[in-house]
Amino acid sequence: MALQPALSWVYYVFLSFKGEDVRHNFISHLYDILCRRRINTYIDEHLERGNEISPVLFKTIEESRISIIVLSENYASSTWCLEELIKILECKEMKQQIVLPVFYKVDPSIVRKQKENYGKTLANYKDKLNDDTKVDGWKAALNEVANLFGFHLKKDGNESEFIHSIIQLVDSNIIN
Repeated sequence: MALQPALSWVYYVFLSFKGEDVRHNFISHLYDILCRRRINTYIDEHLERGNEISPVLFKTIEESRISIIVLSENYASSTWCLEELIKILECKEMKQQIVLPVFYKVDPSIVRKQKENYGKTLANYKDKLNDDTKVDGWKAALNEVANLFGFHLKKDGNESEFIHSIIQLVDSNIIN
C-alpha cells in the first residue's frame, strides 16, 4: 500500500527535469527507487508537450509536498522546465513546499551565474522572445534555486550513492 500524503498533498514528490539529459538514466533510477519505497511521485511521462505548460501540470506542482529539480547541462534550454521552476518556487513561498535542487553534473555556480550553456541559452531567449521580463524572471529563479541547499553530482560521481542520499532526505521529510 502506497503512503498517502497528508492534508492537501496529492504527491509526495514532483520531479522536474530536462528529459533528453536525464530521463533514461538518472531519473529512471531515482523514480524507480521512490516507487519501490512507495513514495507517491509525479513524473511527466504522458504529458503532451506544447508551447505552454498545462494548468493540470501547475495543479500537480501545487499538490506536491517536495519538488526535486534536476538541473542538468541543458535544463535551461527548455522553457517548459523554466516555467515549472517559476511555479515550484512560487509554491515554496506560498505553500511551504520543500524544494530540493539536484545539480546533475553541472556546478551550482554555473546555474547561479548563468554561465556556459545556461548563459548562452538565456541570451538566445532574450533575442528570440523579445520579452526581457520573462527572461529576467527565469534568471532570478535559476539564481534562487542555485542558492538553496541541494545535492551536487560531479561528472565522475557515483550515481547510486548520490540517489541514496537524495532518498534519505526525502524519507526524513516524509517522516517529519
